[in-house]
Amino acid sequence: MSYLILVRHGQSTWNLENRFTGWVDVDLTENGKLEAKKAGELIKKLNIQINYYYSSLQLRANHTLTIIQKSINDEKNFVRSWKLNERHYGGLTGLNKVEMSKKLGEEKVHQFRRSWDLRPDPLNRSSEFHPLNIDTYKSMSNKEIPDTESLKDTYDRVISFYNSDIKNKIKKGNILISAHGNSIRALCKYLFNLGEKQISKLEIPTGNPLLVEINEKEKINSCNYLDQDRAKDLLIF
Repeated sequence: MSYLILVRHGQSTWNLENRFTGWVDVDLTENGKLEAKKAGELIKKLNIQINYYYSSLQLRANHTLTIIQKSINDEKNFVRSWKLNERHYGGLTGLNKVEMSKKLGEEKVHQFRRSWDLRPDPLNRSSEFHPLNIDTYKSMSNKEIPDTESLKDTYDRVISFYNSDIKNKIKKGNILISAHGNSIRALCKYLFNLGEKQISKLEIPTGNPLLVEINEKEKINSCNYLDQDRAKDLLIF
């Protein structure tokens, strides 16, 4: 039996401002740092050894993970991959969600946010918010950097990385992944065999570790949030 722990980063500065963030590389708020610290304290209470750590290329997920590692006194190196990045919101990037709901209508914005295969309009490559113009992604080839993504696009890259780099480690030890709302949503769709309509309803709270117990046959025995006061419906158990 092994454990897979999924943690969405703590509250970011653009979460607080209610902006579409995507690949823009913002940091945690003070509240986000506290959420990450509490996540670490909850994980420490499990009294299990984490053998492998993974995160995206993005600062808010990396910072969350380093705070968690400090809390559990295990600051080993972790693997970073762009394939665990948040979904790229294309032309919506940087815009306020409430203002866009007023402008386009709540239903249209909800479609952009939660539909399975609808992509927002591409983000102009000259925009300061485009990954091509953000130092974090300078090591990536231009072909790898998207202009916009659907949830399906995000799912495809996340699950590709999970199957190639993470899945084979599960039998060898316990794994913690610090990532983002949509990359974790994609993993949950795969792990829990959720349908396209179900995944649109799945909410992933910031800074609340999701503990998944996986048996020797790679089947899920149980799944629960460690902070029950902030838990969301997983649509399965």
